[in-house]
Amino acid sequence: MPITVTMPALSPTMTEGTLTSWLVKEGDTVAAGDILAEIETDKATMEVEAVDEGTVGKLLVDAGTEGVPVNQAILVMLEDGEDDSALESYEPESGPAPQGEGGEAKSDDAPKAKSEAPKQEQSKSEKPAGNGKAVKDDGKPAPAAPKTDDGERIKASPLARRMAAQAKLELADLKGSGPHGRIVKADIEAALKGGAPKKATADKPAAGQKAPSAPPSGYEPPYDEKPLSQMRKTIARRMSESKQTAPHFYLTIDCEIDALLDLRKQLNGRADGDEFKLSVNDLIIKGAALALMKVPVANVAYVDGNLRSYKNADIAVAVATPGGLITPVVRRAEQKGLMTISNEMKELAAKARDGKLQPEEYLGGTFTISNLGMFGVKAFDAVLNPPQACILAVGAGEQRPVVADGAVAIATVMSCTLSVDHRAVDGAIGAQYLAAFKALIEDPMAMML
Repeated sequence: MPITVTMPALSPTMTEGTLTSWLVKEGDTVAAGDILAEIETDKATMEVEAVDEGTVGKLLVDAGTEGVPVNQAILVMLEDGEDDSALESYEPESGPAPQGEGGEAKSDDAPKAKSEAPKQEQSKSEKPAGNGKAVKDDGKPAPAAPKTDDGERIKASPLARRMAAQAKLELADLKGSGPHGRIVKADIEAALKGGAPKKATADKPAAGQKAPSAPPSGYEPPYDEKPLSQMRKTIARRMSESKQTAPHFYLTIDCEIDALLDLRKQLNGRADGDEFKLSVNDLIIKGAALALMKVPVANVAYVDGNLRSYKNADIAVAVATPGGLITPVVRRAEQKGLMTISNEMKELAAKARDGKLQPEEYLGGTFTISNLGMFGVKAFDAVLNPPQACILAVGAGEQRPVVADGAVAIATVMSCTLSVDHRAVDGAIGAQYLAAFKALIEDPMAMML
């Protein structure tokens, strides 16, 4: 009996993914453990391995398809001794549809298995002809794919083209919401209701007329647009939820870091070749973790109306990647030496930029650090990383005048802003945490004890 392979849930927050590429083709023989495909999740691009051995019978979803729901059938494999005839009466076994925000099944234009894949969308009155063209029951061909004035083919499903032709709509004026800008049924329905987004076009003056001195009403400047990646969608959703539901407040403190810079220089001078190379951020991670141990009431999260207190300082560190921010976690940072933190952070950052982080490497942090000091940013307010109650925004270290013992001196000062969820942490606790952090940063030898 054929075996159905479905879209796997590669992270706890994943409800859909992008099938980036197939690494097998129909007719290939695969063994358990062979890589079948690459899937882009909301966090990274990951590989899907075969669980069973067999022959690839049918690929149900095209490479590059976005928004494939978890448990959607994506491939059918034939067991040993079976041939293509086994597929004729076999129905792929998709799992339950992922649930939306209110517990309702999603109803997006997500790709379906078999004949409902994006490239095969047809109206109920159409059927495939022998030459591959869609025809109506009366034998007449469906409308040909339209093109723009520049000769570029407009991407639209057969059903969308037919609906547009019946309603006398110009597809060239519409902007598709389907995969890769494809115009689908929902776009036509929105256009008929007057709410469809239209492509931006620059108004050209008629012959003999001068261009208007000001843009006409409704004018939009030229732009490029592409769908959000799964990572960007997740970032947008989580940050919106964080700002809307968590009552943020902010506390800023200045830390003099000349002693920390001297210690870093001394320790790096002791390194044996490429054994390690400490960054300022490595010392900040260690200081933030130890400060949480001194003020454990700040090492908490607000979860479903409960206050969750953590026993270890698992420090999540924001890393910029081409797809967006991701926060790999240094586990039990309060127990690790600076060399271990440094080497571990370099490895995690490299994997994050390559999209190769595993879920256990970015989930479950208790406190987050976001450092923009390397970009020269003096200070900023970070958005909380839910459900964590605190995130520390670190600015650049710069020379500033300071007053010490009644005299003005020059010191290297770093501004740090703590964003706090007021549901879990009060202002006094936030202030106690920053005081503990400042003491460690300004006397970094205390971190060695």
